[in-house]
Amino acid sequence: MNAATTQTADAPAEWGPLSALPGHPLMWVLIASELAVFGLALLGYAGARAQNPLAFALEQDSLNRLAGVANTALLLTSGYFAARANQAAHAGDATRTRLWLAAASALGLGFLVVKGFEYAGEFAAGHDIDSSPFFTLYFLVTGFHALHVVLGLIILGIVGRLATKTAVETGTAFWHMVDLIWLVVFPVFYLMR
Repeated sequence: MNAATTQTADAPAEWGPLSALPGHPLMWVLIASELAVFGLALLGYAGARAQNPLAFALEQDSLNRLAGVANTALLLTSGYFAARANQAAHAGDATRTRLWLAAASALGLGFLVVKGFEYAGEFAAGHDIDSSPFFTLYFLVTGFHALHVVLGLIILGIVGRLATKTAVETGTAFWHMVDLIWLVVFPVFYLMR
């Protein structure tokens, strides 16, 4: 076999335009697919809402907007901390990288706690996944997002142990996708009329 045509373990694979993105290119494939899934879910929500806008507006009024705002602040601040972890990883400072990732993760856990209280309030008010089309979509989309937060926390924990530039770039790219999705989900479910 010709040495010029073999790929060594140290040489990066050629991923075309994905090679220019930070982190591992496969993470960007995952991010693109997750954005497509959430996009389709939100299109489904828009279609269902268009069929019965009054019912959706009334049920939307029962959501805890303060919890939604708090979760937005938690995720945005967490995203900032993840960006700082990325900067520390680029500077080769593993200790600061881990501290910033721990702070980002703590706020991600805070998001899950707030979401848990919010869900408990909805359940106490008699709303569940079978209550109506609005609540079916609300619990499916926000629950799927919460699962991504959990996965993101696991990823941040793994890349925090490694604390290498590529690992942190890869993990924080996923975490920023989680932030981005919430920045669309929050206004769609809580604010838009």
